[in-house]
Amino acid sequence: MLPIRDTIRSRTYPVVTIGLIIVNSIAFLYELSLGQHLDRFISVFGLIPAKYLHLLERGDFIISFLPIFTSMFLHGGWFHIIGNMWYLWIFGDNVEDRMGHIRFLVFYVLCGLMAGFAHILTNPNSGVPTVGASGAIAGVMGAYFILYPKARIWTLVPIFFLVQFIEIPAFIFLGFWIVMQFLIGTFSSNLGPLQGGVAWWAHVGGFAAGAALVFVFRKRQRYLPKQYSDEYYPW
Repeated sequence: MLPIRDTIRSRTYPVVTIGLIIVNSIAFLYELSLGQHLDRFISVFGLIPAKYLHLLERGDFIISFLPIFTSMFLHGGWFHIIGNMWYLWIFGDNVEDRMGHIRFLVFYVLCGLMAGFAHILTNPNSGVPTVGASGAIAGVMGAYFILYPKARIWTLVPIFFLVQFIEIPAFIFLGFWIVMQFLIGTFSSNLGPLQGGVAWWAHVGGFAAGAALVFVFRKRQRYLPKQYSDEYYPW
């Protein structure tokens, strides 16, 4: 299923969401410019759980912590970054609207960090670099799940040889998404070294962090126009 857009209009300009998309895009273009040096760059700034734990044991706290942050802004290919930025664009503006710009930025970074720690805890012996904003974006999706459960997501759904556009309630779309991350993560964990390179548990950890932190970072609503009913704004 591919989300096309949601039915909630943001009441403020999503400065941070657009800024994050720009920063991630610039970082990706820089990766492309590195050529044969890219692997070395990813090994330094990507998140490698085994390396993180080794540095932590040595007491190199700053050096070990840095890749958890920098890996959030790196991507492994065009489909990777386009997919992540598309999801951030669809869900980020409304969450930013409910939190405010600065709160949303802090929230986004915290979700990304917690997603990184979730990946480390579930793959402590992995020597494979992990990159991507998907953990932080999963946090945004977790917040959206709490804030706008009855919003509608216009979704492209392939049915055999046909492609249908279906309006799906957000709690169903996002609920299905996180259940699939959990199930695939559980299955891939049983494969050991045969598992793929997707950080499924980072998605689960980020989503859980976002669903919890939203209660800390959301702002109380003082006024809502009539078109924004309690159906979309339960708080």
